[in-house]
Amino acid sequence: MFKRLALATAVLAGTSLHASAATELTVYTALEPEQLTAYKQAFEKQNPDVEIKWVRDSTGIVTAKLLAEKDRPQADAVWGLAASSLAILDQQGMLDKYAPKTLAAIGPNYRDPANPPAWVGMDVWAATICFNTAEAEKQGLPKPTSWQDLTKPEYKGKIVMPNPASSGTGFLDVSAWLQTFGEKNGWGYMDKLHENIGQYVHSGSKPCKLAAAGEFPIGISFEYPAIQLKRQGAPLDIILPKEGLGWEIEATGIIKGTPHLDAAKKLADFSASPAAMDLYKENFAVLAQPGIAKPQAELPADYEQHLIKNDFAWASKNRDNILNEWRKRYDGKSEKVAQQ
Repeated sequence: MFKRLALATAVLAGTSLHASAATELTVYTALEPEQLTAYKQAFEKQNPDVEIKWVRDSTGIVTAKLLAEKDRPQADAVWGLAASSLAILDQQGMLDKYAPKTLAAIGPNYRDPANPPAWVGMDVWAATICFNTAEAEKQGLPKPTSWQDLTKPEYKGKIVMPNPASSGTGFLDVSAWLQTFGEKNGWGYMDKLHENIGQYVHSGSKPCKLAAAGEFPIGISFEYPAIQLKRQGAPLDIILPKEGLGWEIEATGIIKGTPHLDAAKKLADFSASPAAMDLYKENFAVLAQPGIAKPQAELPADYEQHLIKNDFAWASKNRDNILNEWRKRYDGKSEKVAQQ
């Protein structure tokens, strides 16, 4: 009896010692909250000596936090942040360049072109209009098919979209309109769109959730929440505007100076691996590693062909100027941030 008790105590002590010996890796992310558990569990199953500590917020807030911490970094790695944000960190000398073991399998358009790269892509998310068909019928609203349609007077006050200063989805919308229509016409387009905006919110998924709930008939968002909400029974049409879709790459990078470099490299290796791509394919139709994605029934088979030609270097270089101009013109309709 005492021997068995002593053995059990020793096993528990050994388990506790192993758990306490795991490296705690602080990982900043803008992944959707419901994705975090599955990603963490899959990584830690393959790497039981590393434990992820998530720090999660919207893309713009995570980016600003990382830049504010430049001289005293608090993060070890980033898993799931816009490539344009990681490009800014790279320009500031904040990333440790590293080639994951499966780098050769990553599509050249979905990684930093440097060798070794500063960031490596995971998947693509792109702009989508979430259109509540039930609300639209009640209000007598026609279904839009283009970005330009959203400037029509019948949509006044009926549209909600993400604030580009806090949301990566909002920024990809704005930078895509400037690239698609040209800078002068792009700002002109947004001036007209602004007349119809009910509110700018601080999340890329929130406009679709608000549309699904009927609070606004139209939400400018991205495909992931649109698909999830439609599968849950929301009366949503997922509209891909005919001018093309702004898009971004979710990507992974290592923060320079991390004291847990080996663990951060394990994270980068996992993020670019087939096992991780199997996770990403449940949520996104376009992956950084070709040949793994599965069709999403809610999206057309040629979905990738709807993505505009996106100049990430231009978007990163001009991000501050774009956001300053956007705030001057439109910030008056932004959702208020709750005081802590």
